[in-house]
Amino acid sequence: MSLLTVQNVTHGFGARQILEDASFRLLKGEHIGLIGANGEGKSTFLNIITGKIMPDEGNITWSRHVTVGYLDQHSVLKKGMTIRQVLHTAFDHMYKLEQDMLKLYEDMADADEKKINAMMEEAGEIQQILETGGFYQLDSKIEEVAGGLGLNDVGLDRDVADLSGGQRTKVLLVKLLLENPSILILDEPTNYLDHPHIVWLTRYLSEYENAFILVSHDMEFLNSVVNVIYNLDGGNLTRYTGDYENFKRMYQIQKEQELKAYQRQQAEIEKLEDFIARNKARVATRGMANSRQKQLDKMEILERPQEKIKPEFSFLMARTPSRFIVEAKDLVLGYDTPLTKPVSFTLERGEKVAVIGTNGLGKTTLLKTILGKIQPVSGRVSLGDYLYPGYFEQEAGRDSEATALDTFWAEFPSMENREVRLCLAKCGLTNEHITSQMRVLSGGENAKVRLAIVMNREHNWLVLDEPTNHLDVDAKEELKRALSDYPGTVLLVSHDPSFYESFVTRIINVEDWTTKIV
Repeated sequence: MSLLTVQNVTHGFGARQILEDASFRLLKGEHIGLIGANGEGKSTFLNIITGKIMPDEGNITWSRHVTVGYLDQHSVLKKGMTIRQVLHTAFDHMYKLEQDMLKLYEDMADADEKKINAMMEEAGEIQQILETGGFYQLDSKIEEVAGGLGLNDVGLDRDVADLSGGQRTKVLLVKLLLENPSILILDEPTNYLDHPHIVWLTRYLSEYENAFILVSHDMEFLNSVVNVIYNLDGGNLTRYTGDYENFKRMYQIQKEQELKAYQRQQAEIEKLEDFIARNKARVATRGMANSRQKQLDKMEILERPQEKIKPEFSFLMARTPSRFIVEAKDLVLGYDTPLTKPVSFTLERGEKVAVIGTNGLGKTTLLKTILGKIQPVSGRVSLGDYLYPGYFEQEAGRDSEATALDTFWAEFPSMENREVRLCLAKCGLTNEHITSQMRVLSGGENAKVRLAIVMNREHNWLVLDEPTNHLDVDAKEELKRALSDYPGTVLLVSHDPSFYESFVTRIINVEDWTTKIV
């Protein structure tokens, strides 16, 4: 049974073609992974099927009676509500049914016997729906799912306005899972999840009975939960049965076959053209030459398979700094209230340190405090001499109307247009990306622009806050290589052990410092 059918969808922005005659189907119980490089149009496709964007051409058909839950990259929460109140809204339809049932009981007082019997039957049906749906155990259900993604540690009575970006994403994800729709649509759900919570979500989705569509660049996570892959490449959607590993194998075979077919045809074309050139002038062989020309004219010429543009990352090194980069003494992190107990630590020249820990405990606050962007609650931070820090800030500039080219150029006004384009192209950005506004770029494209700015200045100390969020597989691997080769000091916030474990020299876990119960 097809829950969703997409037929011949074409869509573009200006001259940029995102989808071209794309078709897709979601069957009952399928766990689909939607993959593709940054900027290929995965989020656009999700917006089309959920009705947020109308396609230029094509048809979208949903099965009747399906319920769809969508977690996108930029979901928001209303201020003034507690986490618990937000999670309870997942059951609004059940609260409405309860009100309908109570109203039926009230109206029975003025009804005749025939009406009472009908009303009792309807009230009984509603009661059964509520009991089957676990309405009378909602609080325990909320505690269970919220606990799985770490919200119980944050505190369910906390105002959502006080939450970090990662905590807000967790709230929205938990609400979505509690709603238990017949189709889940998840756009990079692990971006703000810590490793233990990714493990929990992996187990939850692998056991999920309903269908879902998942966009993720976390290949280990993706491989554990999907049974169908759709690859979005050059505007085309291709279906592969099986997990991500099977897709990689089949994709490689397909590309090799396409290249061989192209090479065979090119050899045949060269042979025909050579025969025509040698024989068209001679009367005796002119007929054979004309026959070969007709054969050549009728041939459907294959295009050479395009290699994916892979980014090239490298960080410029400034002069050597002093031995100690950072020295912290009795440092207490926080804003209005302390997030940590007093801690003392040092960061020495050449160290590569990963800062890890549950969201909301102060990882970003630590980076901003060290860089002097915010003041500590107490204690002091001393920086070394001759420091040239390069800071990559999480989710910066997402709403900018400036183009990628203008954003980069504003930082390097002495560069020529050609130089700017070359710097951005090295990060895997095409001309279409470069001339698009920052706010319409995908999360990965936006991150590549900001990484390009950091890369083209000389630094001896990189401070990176979740740089891999939204990056595709190739970009993530290239960034890992570049940081591994970088001779300077690195202070990195990340929730992805597979990214940092191979090159860091030390790990700082802020859970060891926190004043909260973890």
